[in-house]
Amino acid sequence: MTKLSINLNKVALLRNQRDVGYPSVTQAAETAIAAGAHGITVHPRPDERHIRRHDVFDTAAVVKAHPGVEFNIEGNPFDDYMALCHATRPDQATLVPDSPDAATSDNGWDVAASATRLLPIIEELQEWGCRVSLFMNPEPAAMTAVAAVGADRIELYTGPWAEAFGTPNEAAVLKQYRDAAEAAVQAGLGVNAGHDLTVANLPAFRSAMPRLDEVSIGHAVIADALWKGLSTAVGDFLTALSDERDARSAA
Repeated sequence: MTKLSINLNKVALLRNQRDVGYPSVTQAAETAIAAGAHGITVHPRPDERHIRRHDVFDTAAVVKAHPGVEFNIEGNPFDDYMALCHATRPDQATLVPDSPDAATSDNGWDVAASATRLLPIIEELQEWGCRVSLFMNPEPAAMTAVAAVGADRIELYTGPWAEAFGTPNEAAVLKQYRDAAEAAVQAGLGVNAGHDLTVANLPAFRSAMPRLDEVSIGHAVIADALWKGLSTAVGDFLTALSDERDARSAA
């Protein structure tokens, strides 16, 4: 079964536009969990433009009150990120090589070039009980390097898949992802995925993967929630994950 983790950054971004305290990030977490989400993801950045430091602690407390639900903290492992992981001990730490001013995560690690930095960080996170996932482009040849630095999983950056979906390049791009996932599995890694996944493009992606442990979805589920409500939006993504048909015929 592929698990669904809901990223709450967009809820925090909306809340931060005014000093009224809502919408509530913790209430969104409670709603998503009640709707069947298997995990909650936050991606704090140094400028706190969406998730703030207190949100990490508050959301960690919500998740820990629901046994079996996982807490995932994404981010570039600068000192402040590591301090948050040390304090809250998330189930999963997803390491992303984005710059502090990046609008969104849009590229994976060059693991060979970053190995010296990553090795002690991964070891420390695992000592704290965190499963470690590296945000990666769909590059099959890179998966042995991920395993060599000791990571437990990869998270495939699926922006290019979202761009290719419904175009003449769809099959070729999907094969890249399938080949990358197969290489990851052969290297002994788990496989996560995230970025611009929607209820339309998710079923075809999932059915093509030899293994898909988790998807992390934020922007699309919060956008859908504007029209449907958050509980329904989460439920629709759970349905999409269980749908093995071609996404275009399923829509």
